[in-house]
Order: sequence, then C-alpha cells, then structure tokens
Amino acid sequence: MRFEISKVLDAIEGRVTTDPSLARAVVDLAEVIRWQDLDGGRPASLLRLGMVIDALARELGEDSVPVYAIVHRALLSDADLTSNERMVVRRWADDGLVEVLDQPGDRVLEVADLLGLPVLSRVRFDGLQGRYPWLGQAGRVLAPVPGAGGPVFIAHVGGGQSPAAGGRSPVGVKLLARQWRCPEPGCALFGSGGGGGAFADLARVDRAPAGQPPPSLRNGVPTCPRHGARLGDAGPRPRTEVLAVRIGGLVRRRFVLTETQPVLVGRAPDPADGIVLGQWLNDEARRWISRSHVRFELRVGEVIVTDTSTNGSGVRPGGSMAEADRLALAPQQSRVLAEGDIVELYPGVQVGRADELPSDAKFSPTSVMAEAPTMAMRLPRP
Repeated sequence: MRFEISKVLDAIEGRVTTDPSLARAVVDLAEVIRWQDLDGGRPASLLRLGMVIDALARELGEDSVPVYAIVHRALLSDADLTSNERMVVRRWADDGLVEVLDQPGDRVLEVADLLGLPVLSRVRFDGLQGRYPWLGQAGRVLAPVPGAGGPVFIAHVGGGQSPAAGGRSPVGVKLLARQWRCPEPGCALFGSGGGGGAFADLARVDRAPAGQPPPSLRNGVPTCPRHGARLGDAGPRPRTEVLAVRIGGLVRRRFVLTETQPVLVGRAPDPADGIVLGQWLNDEARRWISRSHVRFELRVGEVIVTDTSTNGSGVRPGGSMAEADRLALAPQQSRVLAEGDIVELYPGVQVGRADELPSDAKFSPTSVMAEAPTMAMRLPRP
C-alpha cells in the first residue's frame, strides 16, 4: 500500500504548478487536506488534493489539469500528515511547484485575481466582494463536496457548478509582463533557476522566466510571497504561447512555447524538452508517428511548426476537419500557424493553440488516483 500511495503522490506532483500559463484553478492546500468528508479517512490526507484535481479534470473535460496550490508553512510539520506526505510537500516547495507562506492571508484570492482563475474552496469569503467583485460571478468560487462518483462542485455565490476563468486583472497583466528576481539566495519562485532548501538537489529543472508566478503586492510593491522581500525588475518576460495536444477529442496536455526553447512533439521524444504522446496512442498511431514528429518554435510572436517525421503531417486551416481543406506538411517542411490552425500528426492526434482546441470527447480524463489503494467513500444522502 505504501508503494501505491507513493505512485499516487508522484501523479499528483505532475498536477501542481505555479506557472501562470498552465494553472487552471487556485487552492489552499491546508484546507483541502482536511476535507475529511471526501473519503471518511484520517484527519489530514494529501490524497484529497488528487480527488479534487480529478473532479476539476472531469468538469473541464481535460486531462493533466494542474492547480496552483498555496501552502501554509505549518503544513510542512503537520503531525496529521504522514512523514512521506510532509516530505513530498517540502519537495514541492523546494522545486517551486507550490507557494509556501508564513501567513497566507488572502493570497489565494490575490492569485485568482491576478491570473483570472477560479478558486476551489469551502470558504465563503464574505465581505470581500468589494475588493474582488468577481467573487459573485458564476463558477469563480466553487466548493468541492462528496458525490456519488467522487467530489463534485457546488457554488457558494453566483450560481454555476462548473469552474469558470476570467481575464487577468490589469495589474496582473502588468506584473506578468516582467521578470522578477528575489534577493534571497536560492528562491524557488523568483531565483535565477532551480530551488533551494533540503531537496534542492532533487529539483528536476530550472524555472524558466516565463513560468514565474505572479508577485504579491504589498503597498503596491512587487514582493516575493515566500520571503517577503522586495523583488527586483529583471526585464521583459519572454513571449509565450500555450499549445495543447488533443487525442481522440480529449485534450491530454497543455505546454508552454517560448522564444528561447523549441518543443518537440512525438511518440517518444526526449522528455526533458519534448511532449511524449506514446501512452495515449493506439497501435496504428504509434507506427505512423515518429519519435520526434514535429517541432514547434516561437519566433517574433509567430508559431512555426516544422515536420521532423518520416511520414509527414498535416495542417487543418482554421480548424476545418474537411479533408478537402487539409494541407500536407512534408518531412522537413515548415509553416507559420495562422489563427485557428491545427497540426495533425495522425487522424485524431492534433496540436493547436490551447484556447482554440477544446475537448469534445465522451470519455473521462485519466485519474491521478488510479493507483490509490481501495478506500471507503462516504456518499451523500439522497
């Protein structure tokens, strides 16, 4: 059972991020782990975060949905968590995957405001609508509660049962247009790269400037939320474009493209700088799609796709699925992706801009709880 739980925590780790381009909702981790009615289990469990992430993926109809987690520092020594769970949260903190704060305050709402994200919480945030008017909008604050097939969402205010995003606030747009540097050595959120702390040597990749979280504002001054230090302006943030992979109608993954790092997509490119599709492909698609099938680059604000395969690809102009409209992309040929264009590696295996590639599949996203030990679930009364 211990091995199974470790596998689940590894899967959940792939769904936490502080990257503004990838996060789909904001949560207070200290609150989530104590939603005991979700599983009827022990007082605190990190697995409940996985249950909430699964619920979010079901509502959005999308796989690999990440959340932006705010963590109270006291959670790192919370005796209600297992020693392994505490170690995992510390590793997330040192990798910059979550924010760890001494006094989180209303940082959850600040992040949601700056990034335009929904909040998953059972707190009503009464009295704060004057400061955050969007709190009354449908789908912006949802409470996860027990349901027959796992957690479901209900609205505190504003109606709506599905998480809804809004636009980034004007302040958020300004803050995210710049790079920031924290004066504290080894800052995992605003350092020059990598993490700091007990697990710094385990950090998997250096943080790209484009993936920095939004600074906290204290008296109008951009501040590191973790260290409380004033941040230095390190220049313009690199341009980015968020792309998505859709297979069989279901969006399986989003990824960020920058002007400094091209991204390879294929059956099995190097996972350090590529998007691996093999786990989602049927046998015929695996035979057709090359290990590194296409390369995406961002040049002066334009997305360039280059076929690097053996068998070639196709482009669906404006997203048209009519065969007469499909344009062939021969091996080593490049093309600028116009608005709405979709790259097709194989029928049903597509890549495009995330906001132009919605899910339309009938099957459910992959659960991060798939390897979890069987547990008793407390179901709501009819």
